[in-house]
Amino acid sequence: MEKDYFVHESSYIDENVTIGKGTKIWHFCHIQKNAILGENCSLGQNVNVANNVKIGNGVRIQNNVSVYEGVELEDNVFCGPSCVFTNVTIPRAHYPVHGVYDKTLVKWGASIGANATIVCGHTVGRCALIAAGAVVTKDVKDHALMAGVPAKQIGWVCECGERLPDNLVCPKCGKKYKESNNGLKDIK
Repeated sequence: MEKDYFVHESSYIDENVTIGKGTKIWHFCHIQKNAILGENCSLGQNVNVANNVKIGNGVRIQNNVSVYEGVELEDNVFCGPSCVFTNVTIPRAHYPVHGVYDKTLVKWGASIGANATIVCGHTVGRCALIAAGAVVTKDVKDHALMAGVPAKQIGWVCECGERLPDNLVCPKCGKKYKESNNGLKDIK
């Protein structure tokens, strides 16, 4: 049976892995058991997807990223080169947790910049943008633009990625937003 996805010959795929149609897995990747990768994903060089991780459709993971157990990436998430996820709040080599991981959720359309760190136990909201090198230590609202160490909200971004002005109307695509409890919502 012919595969409807691509895996480079240097990569390892463990047993009981689901890989969606059109997904491409490039050099030196490791997809561990029971991981689920959606359709039309792209995993760059040296990506590790741990046991039981769920990755949605259209996700782009750049080089040198490890998506550890306890992390979930919804559809259309972008993970920049060498961004970092953690899954244990208080790691100790001499007190291993063995399967007890803090959950991290990255919601639809969010983007995480190069070398950014997402500390476990938090949610990154829909279409949020995490700047390169930022360290996320708390939940991130939908459409929030986060930067710094620790990351602080410095503005809002449109679904298309453009930074929004004070009137919350995107200068690039024209989409309009209003503030809500969870961040921004688009105006129908």
